[in-house]
Amino acid sequence: MKNIVVVGTQWGDEGKGKIVDWLSSEADVVIRFQGGHNAGHTLVIDGVTYKLSLLPSGIVRKNKVSIIGNGVVVDPWALINEIKELKSKGVEINKKNFIISEAVTLILPFHKELDEIREDDSGKENIGTTRRGIGPAYEDKIGRRSIRLMDLLNLDNLDKKLEKILFHHNSIRKGLGKKVYNIEGLKEKLLKIVPDLIIYARPVWKVIDEYKKQGKKILFEGAQGILLDVDHGTYPFVTSSNTVASAAATGTGCGPNTIDYVLGITKAYTTRVGKGPFPTELKSEIGQHLGTKGKEFGTVTSRKRRCGWFDGVLVKQAIKISGINGIALTKLDVLDELEEIKMCISYKINGKQIDYLPTTIEDQKKVEPIYKTFKGWKSSTNGIKKFNELPKEAKIYVKELEKFIETKIASISTSPERNDTILINNPFNN
Repeated sequence: MKNIVVVGTQWGDEGKGKIVDWLSSEADVVIRFQGGHNAGHTLVIDGVTYKLSLLPSGIVRKNKVSIIGNGVVVDPWALINEIKELKSKGVEINKKNFIISEAVTLILPFHKELDEIREDDSGKENIGTTRRGIGPAYEDKIGRRSIRLMDLLNLDNLDKKLEKILFHHNSIRKGLGKKVYNIEGLKEKLLKIVPDLIIYARPVWKVIDEYKKQGKKILFEGAQGILLDVDHGTYPFVTSSNTVASAAATGTGCGPNTIDYVLGITKAYTTRVGKGPFPTELKSEIGQHLGTKGKEFGTVTSRKRRCGWFDGVLVKQAIKISGINGIALTKLDVLDELEEIKMCISYKINGKQIDYLPTTIEDQKKVEPIYKTFKGWKSSTNGIKKFNELPKEAKIYVKELEKFIETKIASISTSPERNDTILINNPFNN
């Protein structure tokens, strides 16, 4: 048996959707453990495109159980709409194949509004959030005032909790000159959605324990990337949750010993959405080429991604922090037409060479990448399924990348299609 955690090793958008979909064909259970509907996955199965934001990737497959863990923050209206959208495409969703932790924190309308207000008021200094209320919802969770899914079943308790959370938010809204929220109006909105969601609610920690006893294969699906982790990323330009592999345990209610293997999804170059440090960013024709060829636009926001060379220093750092066992390398085919390809192997700051990204944002902005240059292969790798069939120069690049990051490459993706994958090591059988 293998229980696998899948995490992105960069700033997200590494192609986790395709890899998780591929792995979910062998898994019995797929679980989301952090983030919210700010993270998107696009899946193409039998010519049908599915865009997921909250639902785990396993939901589009038959005979799989999909779970949203307690570490996720859930916009209930967004989730209901996503379920309706998938059902309209013939996807079966019921209480047998879909479970939500009864302890998930709910994203409420004022969370989204506060997110928007902060971003607008910050001007050029904004973080670049998706404006979906993710951060404010996590703030309320940490502040011990959030509304959780099971709170909707106890009306007396719900009144007290709404009073507490609105005291906090209405105080902020008054100070900003915004209209305050009415308890009864918000309560009425929440009670309308209870029948649509509560049927899926269960204690997820207990469900996982039962599946472990049954020997089920569990796939833990992360959102965003390790470099957006609230503790280990490029703070403050990060998300509001822990995106590292160990968050799979706390975000679902299972012990770390449940995890057998950590697979890191890594793009063959680097991209980033929104603001924040990006040492290898290319503001040139090559950067534009990577963006165009790689179709680098966000699934959720459609925002254009910033593009740059592969940053081996950051990926190696992410691997160490998250305890990654193997790498799924994606979008190798995007590099097919380039004359030469570069890989960042160290940084220089204030005349000194270093092998890690400094912690302070001021130093992160100062680092200069030091590159190793490779000859491009100038031929198509699209759809190749065997490593030996790759062009000579592509094999050299992949092997040098693997050597530098000190972690074995388990698979190589050569197109967006699920079957266009060079499988070197199956994590479930490793």
